[in-house]
Amino acid sequence: MAAIKPDATLRGAVDLAREAAESIAERGTVGEHLGMDMVEERVGTHYFACTAKAYPGWRWAITVARVPRSKTVTISETNLVPGDGALLSPEWVPYADRLAPGDIGPGDVTPKVDDDPLLEAGYEATGDEDVDQLAQFELGLGRERVLSAEGREVAAQRWYDGDHGPNAPVAQKAPAPCSTCGFFIPMAGALRSFFGVCANAWSPSDGRVVSLDHGCGAHSEIDVEAPEPEVVAPPVLDDTELERV
Repeated sequence: MAAIKPDATLRGAVDLAREAAESIAERGTVGEHLGMDMVEERVGTHYFACTAKAYPGWRWAITVARVPRSKTVTISETNLVPGDGALLSPEWVPYADRLAPGDIGPGDVTPKVDDDPLLEAGYEATGDEDVDQLAQFELGLGRERVLSAEGREVAAQRWYDGDHGPNAPVAQKAPAPCSTCGFFIPMAGALRSFFGVCANAWSPSDGRVVSLDHGCGAHSEIDVEAPEPEVVAPPVLDDTELERV
């Protein structure tokens, strides 16, 4: 591709470009002239520093042009564009990818993820509609998809590393693990070997999934030593003090 020839007429239109920049900018935010780049034949863009405190590193870009065999320069575009080291907004992230645990509130609905690796089909179709519907009901209780092996592993790791795993402060000081507590209800299925549900109203984990090696001070089989009752001697009446009163 042939290089674009410099255009002395366009390069000399600095004052015209500055006037155009000042017409769209807040007063006093058009700084020094930073140069001009040729865009195409008889079209170039002048750049001016933007001195607005809210836009560090940005530049005013004023595109100028002229028709063939004419010395008259006209303004084509006026823009504010980022330069090297400019302060930019974060990259846009889709709504579904911005959600974090705890963000869902009453009335909120998350979008369906058709190819979610954490889920798999609750049954495999056989081609017999009656058989498929029965299998769907029996295996997934009417659910079209259930947790995949990856989904179970991700959930298990999240629970184990969370506030109801063995590393939680309350578990570190617990007198015994949940696995020996009478209020511990083991989970069904593949997660039974690692997790259960706490059913102790006195526990901070009541109604939560807890690991077998989690624990708290409300363990069903742990007691505290009752202090010996303190014997209080009967009061001694001082007759001398009574007479003074």
